[in-house]
Amino acid sequence: MDKKILLAAGCAALFASATAMASDPAAGKEKSKTCAACHGPDGNSQSADFPRLAGQHVDYLMKVLGDYKSGARKNAIMAPMAANLSKRDIADLAAYYSQQQGLVLKR
Repeated sequence: MDKKILLAAGCAALFASATAMASDPAAGKEKSKTCAACHGPDGNSQSADFPRLAGQHVDYLMKVLGDYKSGARKNAIMAPMAANLSKRDIADLAAYYSQQQGLVLKR
């Protein structure tokens, strides 16, 4: 049984890394121009009303955008924004935002 779990985990990791490698952060930057109005040009929103995307994990960003697209996650603003995104668009946007410097809190 442990070998099956290990194999499944390995396949999932391979799939996630293959998806990330197939993405194009430069294309994501170009596609993010619409997103900049709310999330900032580099994903660091200046408003508490809009989440910071910069520095988030690729898989998290892909999941969230996919959920907005499918309707699994509800938001009146994001649903129409994600509706026409292709899987490649989502991967490119996730790659771009994941490579941006997120907010660094000073202690």
